[in-house]
Amino acid sequence: MEDGTFRSLSYCEGTVDDDYDVRQWDTREDCEVRQILDRIADKWSLLVIALLDCQSLRFTQLRREIDGVSQRMLSVTLRQLERDGLVTRTVHPVVPPRVDYALTPLGRTLHQTIKSLVTWTEEHQGEIARARADYDARREMMES
Repeated sequence: MEDGTFRSLSYCEGTVDDDYDVRQWDTREDCEVRQILDRIADKWSLLVIALLDCQSLRFTQLRREIDGVSQRMLSVTLRQLERDGLVTRTVHPVVPPRVDYALTPLGRTLHQTIKSLVTWTEEHQGEIARARADYDARREMMES
């Protein structure tokens, strides 16, 4: 097999868990699991969930903390996370209006998973950087 080439996703020979089926995540666009993964794995959702750990924040605080997010994109993200039951939105009856966002118990369980993903990324960022550099060098040699 050529260097850098891997077997197909369905190739699971030698895996520890013989009951594992890589096709358990349906790739069709209308699949519920895929839709949920699309939602929780986008960069804005991950950042919002991470920031709301153990604290509620106002919209303006979230926007200030998330570099590069537009007001519209943050509004859409918060609305979708609220719809999915991951975030609560509390409107306080004051002038000017004050709205706080916080993680629900379900959102807090997801935060634990995100922390694991971030920890893995931090532990392996050097390996990934080396793999990227190797790949770029191979591509450059092929193109010249």
